[in-house]
Order: sequence, then structure tokens, then C-alpha cells
Amino acid sequence: MRRLQIEHQTTYEYAETVTLLPHKLLLRPREGHDLRIESADLTISPAHHLQWQRDVYGNSVAWARFVEPSNRLSMVSRLLLQHYDDQPLDFLVADFAVFYPFQYEADERVDLGPYLLPVFAADQPLLGAWLRPFWQPGQVVETYVLLDTINKAITRDFAYQQREQPGVQTPATTLAHRSGSCRDSATLFIEACRNLGLAARFVSGYLCSTLAVQGQGATHAWAEVYLPGAGWKGFDPTSGQVVGNDHIAVAVSRHPESVPPVSGSFLAATPQSPRMHVAVRVAEIQA
Repeated sequence: MRRLQIEHQTTYEYAETVTLLPHKLLLRPREGHDLRIESADLTISPAHHLQWQRDVYGNSVAWARFVEPSNRLSMVSRLLLQHYDDQPLDFLVADFAVFYPFQYEADERVDLGPYLLPVFAADQPLLGAWLRPFWQPGQVVETYVLLDTINKAITRDFAYQQREQPGVQTPATTLAHRSGSCRDSATLFIEACRNLGLAARFVSGYLCSTLAVQGQGATHAWAEVYLPGAGWKGFDPTSGQVVGNDHIAVAVSRHPESVPPVSGSFLAATPQSPRMHVAVRVAEIQA
């Protein structure tokens, strides 16, 4: 078990006083058997009303509705949590799904339907061509091995590129440029899985790598694939790893552009582009 302290600060500075419209915050991790939140504090300025809800995916969503204008917006999330996913490879796939191709059982397929539909349908022929070295019709391969091979191939063959622009690249763009951010790599992996008939979803959260300098952390994105018998299993095509206790899942979605940590808008007398600053700090608390 790892005990982690995470601080995530997001600040917007505006050239003039603006009217802040409601902001949607996805900053609280998804609790479960593998993760427990000991404490959570969310500090927001200027004055506001805060309302919590669960969205259709079960994500914890905070809506901040502001009651006064301001030239600065500050949001600081502080978390203390316990992460128990020390053995990410300790899982069993149902017998019928050990080898690919396989078909999901009828009752599960109903629920998995949205995660089987591609978001970038026009890119599916390109994805099919890119996947041919990994699997071709008539071939039988171990399901986990296939996923692990695709995951590691993205890490090996595509350069990581930090991008500040919102949204994600299409798989076609990532394939053409052979580079992308973590969310672009996750999107490529997800759409490749859907091309193969495997249910996959997008995950946003934090990366708390043991290889990082103490105190440094980052927002991050990866993918989860639904494997019968094992459930949703995480794959990180940025690192080529199976997801374990270095990854803190905050939100999941069918669509890779629908779960940014902070989203919202403002009204101003003149057009402007606010300055944004994001800092994520992580500390492992020794027992």
C-alpha cells in the first residue's frame, strides 16, 4: 500500500475583471477496493457556491458557481489517499476470453455498447491497417499479450509531445506525426481496441511515478479495457505499463475530450486570453 499526498493547483489570471460562468471540476479520485481517500479539501477563490454530483460514469463532479466578478481564479485540491493496487498483473481473465478473438457475453455487451463504438469512425480504416502486424483475421493470440504488445508499440514507436492545446489529436493525426501527448496516445490505444471489438474507455488522473523527483507529479491520461473475469484493466501507452499504484484515476469516459480536470468559461468586456498556471505536487507518506 502507498500513502500519497497530492496537491493540484490551477490558477487563471485575466487582464481585466471578468464574470466567471460555472466551472466543472473533476479533481476527486475514484474510490474503491484499490483506493481510499483519507481526506480531501478543495479551496476556490473568488466567492462561490459549490455543488457535488455523480455523473453518468460515476465520477465525482464539483460545480463551482461564482457570486462575484474577479480578475483571478484559483482552485487548489489537496488529497491524502491510500493506494492498494500493488500487483497490477494479479488478475484472471475468464476462460472464454483468454484468447482473442472472443465475443462478450450478451448481458455484458449491452452495458459495454458505448465503449465499443469508435469516436473517430473515419479513422478506422487507418487503424485497421496499423493493427495488421499485431493481429490478422484468422489468427488466435492471447488477449493480454495482444493488448500488451499494442501498448508497448505505441510507447516504442511514437514520441511523447507535451501539448497545451485543449482536446485530443485524432488517431489519424497521431499516426501521421508519430507523436502526441499522453491523452493522444491513450486515444490511439482506445480506438485501436474498439477497432478490434474490445471495449475501452479514457481515464484522466494523476501520475505519481516512483521514478520522478520527490514532490513532483503530473496530471495524466491512459486507457482501460474491459476483460471478462478481470473487469476494467488499465494500460498506459505513454509508458507501456499496465496501470498500478503509480496511477490515480479521477474520471473515466467513453469520449476522450469530456473529462478535463477543469473546464468553464467567462464573460469579458473585451476579448482576452487568460494566463493559466498548473502545478501538481506529490509526496509519498511513509508509514
